[in-house]
Amino acid sequence: MKYFAYGSNMSLLRLQARVPSAQKLGMYMLADHQLRFDKVGADGSGKGHASVCHNQQIFGVIYQIKSHEKPQLDQIEGLGHGYEIKSVTVNDLKGNSVEAFTYYATEIDPSLQPYSWYLNHVLVGAKESGLPLEYLQKIHAVKTIFDSNKHRESRERAIYG
Repeated sequence: MKYFAYGSNMSLLRLQARVPSAQKLGMYMLADHQLRFDKVGADGSGKGHASVCHNQQIFGVIYQIKSHEKPQLDQIEGLGHGYEIKSVTVNDLKGNSVEAFTYYATEIDPSLQPYSWYLNHVLVGAKESGLPLEYLQKIHAVKTIFDSNKHRESRERAIYG
C-alpha cells in the first residue's frame, strides 16, 4: 500500500516504530492543500492535517507499507476519531503522479498549537526527505506549546537517540 505522510509520520524512525515495513519511496506534493496544525489531538494539542486550500501545496513522503500493518496505523492515527482516510493523487518534482491514501482531519480547533516534540517529528521528517528550504522554514516558524507531561516528551524525543 502507498501512504502519503505529510506530518509527523514523514519521520522514517517515527513511522517505522508504528509500521515496521514502511519503506520511503520519495518526496511528493499534494496540490490544493495547506499544512495546518489545528487538528484536535487525543492529548489536547494540535496535530498536523491537510486542509483543502486552493493555490497551496503540501510536501510529504510516499511510503510503501504492508497492508496487514494498516489497521495498526489507523488505530494510532485515530481513524474515526478525528481523522478519516482519503485517496489522493500526488506528484513528484518531475511531474510523475502516484495514487496513495492519506489521513485528513474531521475535528479541528483553530486555537490549538502543537507540542514542540510533535513539531520536531515533522521537522526531522521534512529534513531527511529533502523538502524545499522555504517549506522547512514555514514549518519551523509554527508556534508550539510546552508539554507538561515530561514522560511523553522524553519518550517522543528518545526516538532519535
